[in-house]
Amino acid sequence: MQFINIHKIAKCIIYPVGKKYMSTILGIETSCDDTGCAIVNEKGNILGASLYSQSIVHLRYGGVNPLIARDLHRENIEIVVNKALDEAKLNIKDIDAIAVTIKPGLLISLQIGVKYAIYLSRTYNKVLIPIHHMEAHALVARMFHEISFPFLTLLISGGNSLLALVKDVNDFLLLGDTLDNAPGEVLDKAARRMKLRNIPAYSKLAGGQAIEMAARLSTNPYLFKFPLPLVRNRDCCFSFSGLKDAFRRHLLHQEKEHNIVGDRLIPEINDLCAGFQLAITEHLGHRTERAILFCEKHDLLDKNQKTVVVSGGVACNNFIFEGIQFIGNKLGCNVYRPPPKVCTDNGIMIAWNGIEKIKQQSTFESITLKDIDPTAPLGTNIMDEVKAANLNVKITRIKIK
Repeated sequence: MQFINIHKIAKCIIYPVGKKYMSTILGIETSCDDTGCAIVNEKGNILGASLYSQSIVHLRYGGVNPLIARDLHRENIEIVVNKALDEAKLNIKDIDAIAVTIKPGLLISLQIGVKYAIYLSRTYNKVLIPIHHMEAHALVARMFHEISFPFLTLLISGGNSLLALVKDVNDFLLLGDTLDNAPGEVLDKAARRMKLRNIPAYSKLAGGQAIEMAARLSTNPYLFKFPLPLVRNRDCCFSFSGLKDAFRRHLLHQEKEHNIVGDRLIPEINDLCAGFQLAITEHLGHRTERAILFCEKHDLLDKNQKTVVVSGGVACNNFIFEGIQFIGNKLGCNVYRPPPKVCTDNGIMIAWNGIEKIKQQSTFESITLKDIDPTAPLGTNIMDEVKAANLNVKITRIKIK
């Protein structure tokens, strides 16, 4: 397929005020290494969805290779969109609007999705709705649960770890962000360093998934001790570099002790996975607890319905999610996450975000490639206010069942 480089499209569609109709949105997601498309209506019904995952390809490279990701997006985007339309039994002419991720993410991956969305928009005269990838992760839980604004969200993935207050569809307050590595990134790198791929049951799994499965087999999950990061910093930011270094020291020590060479694995592999996963969970929980207390102090949450939404690829990890649930329940919060298949990058969350936005506004500015922003922040940054609150939060230890 030939992609058209378009920098201007026709004026936006204006939706009549007060007219009752069913909006049907096609969502396109290409921010990283998954090509996703879905068709969702305003009732939250998924009419069709398709996803091409590149994870097995990138496993060979030890991480996402941007050039390969771009080429696979280009190769598969038309197929993925057509599969979603076929499943929905719809034609592109039946679609009311197209939502597409324009930020943040890998630049050359985002460009493929935006170019194709512009092509469809121009060809079929469809309005384009620009989507912020992290906002979509935060809001998609509202498709599956009765969640009203405002609510706190913890977004954890291979590229992000952040806490934000969601005041409305387009109104976010950033409470805490990642200072270095993201949790999904350190889990994947740890799994690769432990050579978990050499175990047949884990050979085709992402690193975080492999660590979660191995941790379930641990007989001594407290064998390895890890420090709690940023314990003296009274803010809601995250740092996983210290945990990564502690993990590496433990692994090197055990490899030396057991004279491990080549493809062999240390005998305590399951215990190391369990300890590392626990340390990540407690760090996430510690910062989330401070965020809840900050929101309570400043009356930012409904006292009668305090809600925390956990989303992003790492939210698929049941142990981590249950750890955050434990923290939330301790403070009287309801804790939700989208279904695991919707926690990872997908077209469903993009289409739903389009639905959420179209309910609030009748026109959208045209999108060009210049609107793509690979490093776009989320919402209004109030991290300094969180730090200034100087809230002392004791460590809540997560028990392993």
